[in-house]
Amino acid sequence: MRLSMLTFHYHIIINPASGGGSGKQAGNDIIELLKKNQFLFSTYFTQYPGHERLFAKELIESTLIPWEEESIPADHPFPLLIVLGGDGTLHKVIDECHRLDSEVPIAYIPAGSGNDFARGFGISREAVKAFWNIVKTKEPQTISILSYHEQISGTTGIALNNIGIGIDGAVIHQTTQKETKKHLKKFKLNSMAYIVSVLSVLFKQSGFPILVEANGQEWNFKKAFLCTITNHPYIGGGIAIAPSAKNNIPEFEFVLVERHSLFKIFFLIGMLIFKKQEKSKDFVHFATSKLRLTSTVPQYGQADGELLPESSFDLVVTPATQQMWFC
Repeated sequence: MRLSMLTFHYHIIINPASGGGSGKQAGNDIIELLKKNQFLFSTYFTQYPGHERLFAKELIESTLIPWEEESIPADHPFPLLIVLGGDGTLHKVIDECHRLDSEVPIAYIPAGSGNDFARGFGISREAVKAFWNIVKTKEPQTISILSYHEQISGTTGIALNNIGIGIDGAVIHQTTQKETKKHLKKFKLNSMAYIVSVLSVLFKQSGFPILVEANGQEWNFKKAFLCTITNHPYIGGGIAIAPSAKNNIPEFEFVLVERHSLFKIFFLIGMLIFKKQEKSKDFVHFATSKLRLTSTVPQYGQADGELLPESSFDLVVTPATQQMWFC
């Protein structure tokens, strides 16, 4: 009875630029639905990169509360935060929550280009359907995510999807370069930015030495090329880099590929596309609950598609938790 009596005030952070503008259309659709059904809601539209962090901080400090269902007055709507945008938007909001030691639950409506988090956790990638699933949900669930500490710079953070050093970091760096965006925008090919960057980096990225420590063992690789820690199977908009990865346990998957000839690299990409990589000795992969990566040769990195600056790395990754509002 208590659950059925609860009402909600939806606080929706909307990134209209996500998904090449699909976030704007999804936001309009959800607002129309909210008005039509007379839901109580407030909206917050991001206007620049990182704006979602500011909204999250202000809401945490003034409005949002942890989920303690029995302590919420029946006549007081529960303030539920909904993020509408891509993986990067959700990453920034949840990272801000962890920086503020906040345990508020978060709902998500995917409206990005890749939507790997939605794939990995079974969230509908149709905005309206995702919203109705939020409405049907009666309490949050706790999921496992990644927490990292880069010990050289002292940088800390979280990742919902994956953390990478090497080619995926270099691809993110290339994609965000102004000249790349400028030329693609000229020909209205923004959606090609990632593909163009991958092809460019494939020719330029060299192998680099890296020390891996996990499960009481050490491995030295001389020519690391792809080096990724992932919380669920998907990366890069649906590529199943770790098909056996599970998102409901406090472990994650590590995947490493060394540099080979371009012919071999394209062959390995084909194996990725057809989910055959776990049968290949060229893919190093295992599950662990703690991992340390040490690279003395500066590389670019990424966390959920957010660029980590080029540097040497002494990276420790462990599990963390987050309350999410979905079935």
